[in-house]
Amino acid sequence: MPPAILTTLEQQLRAASHARFFTTDIDGVCRGKTHSGDKMAELLTGGGTIASAAFGWDIADDLYTHTVRFAGLGTALGEIGLRLDAATARQLPWDEGRWALIGEHLLPDGTPLPMCPRQVLKRVLAQAADMGLDVQVGVELEWYVFRETERSVRVKGYRELEAATESVTNYSPFRIDAVAGFVNDLFRWLPQAGIPLETLHTEAGPGNLEVALTYGPALESADRAALFKQATREIGRRHGLLNTFMAKWSPAYAGCGQHLHQSLWQDGRNLFHDAQAAHGVSETLRHYIAGQMHALPHLFAVYAPFINSYKRLVDGMLAPVQATWGIDNRHAAFRVVPGSARSQRLETRVPGADANAYLTIAAAVASGLHGIRHRLDPDAVDTGAPLPQNLEQATALMAESALARELLGDGFVDHFVQTRQWEISRFRLAVTDWERARYMELV
Repeated sequence: MPPAILTTLEQQLRAASHARFFTTDIDGVCRGKTHSGDKMAELLTGGGTIASAAFGWDIADDLYTHTVRFAGLGTALGEIGLRLDAATARQLPWDEGRWALIGEHLLPDGTPLPMCPRQVLKRVLAQAADMGLDVQVGVELEWYVFRETERSVRVKGYRELEAATESVTNYSPFRIDAVAGFVNDLFRWLPQAGIPLETLHTEAGPGNLEVALTYGPALESADRAALFKQATREIGRRHGLLNTFMAKWSPAYAGCGQHLHQSLWQDGRNLFHDAQAAHGVSETLRHYIAGQMHALPHLFAVYAPFINSYKRLVDGMLAPVQATWGIDNRHAAFRVVPGSARSQRLETRVPGADANAYLTIAAAVASGLHGIRHRLDPDAVDTGAPLPQNLEQATALMAESALARELLGDGFVDHFVQTRQWEISRFRLAVTDWERARYMELV
């Protein structure tokens, strides 16, 4: 960022009473603090630190035990570096125009923290840049909206929740009117905060919505996705609404996906489009698809990081269950969206809305670049091999995968695998409603 702009931003922060920053942890949960304007300006210009516990809490804010070697309960939980990205500075209109910035984490020597999701993505994008490639991504997110609060769902034990819209009507201009005020605020406020929306509509369940965020540079799109989830919760609260990006909240309705629309550009040209090829599918796109197909089992835990994630990945729900590709086929894991030299792209349909967008984009792009470097052929990839059916299988496969380590780094894979093993251990201790209803009277 030019020094003059950075100086102006520093002055604007110092003139503010307070501001806040966000980072995401390994689960995609926004972590951050609110600082005085002066303190935030100091962080912007000189950097700072934050407790490594930001990577030591699981999604329920329980500290990992010694089984997680970085920031687990057996460690000192000391400081890690924090660097704010001035390019992400924005004012949040739903928070009285308060300044907010996105940060990333460093090791004590100033090098990137290996398990920091934003740093993982930046490392992959640096590889793309070394190949002369510009990665453009558009993120679609599906989620559910309830007329509930954080307190009411707890009082109800997360049962008999009131959906914000009635019935199941896909693409309904009538049903969405039930949350008109909320939707109006999203379209009014989010673009002002640098999160442009392209489309928003109802989906396949009561209270189910889908948004398409305007595409852009991959890192910026990941920032937008992370902020969209945070902003939706904050704006929804003002309307008495609770928003969830849980992959599958009810067996009665479709799950929530995170669809990644990707294209690679070089010297202003979309490398995924070849006017002379069938459906415009270039050789570069074929290699990119093949790389994602080949790497999918190895990185499946990144796309489906929770126990619940696998409840979405079932037949008959337009969620991919095999490593297949097709032309404009929404049943496929990898859907080529045919179009012009400007619009042709690949849609990766595997990730759930619950997954961390920095990591899903990193996994998808790293896999695609691997396919390009090795000139892989999508028709030669074995699509019959079963994909992991649960988090335990996916984690075990990733732990032993040399490819996962090559694409995302040893430090990330070690920490991610250990945290998924922790998540599995927590589930094994749980007694569910299903178990009580099935066994209490009869065994």
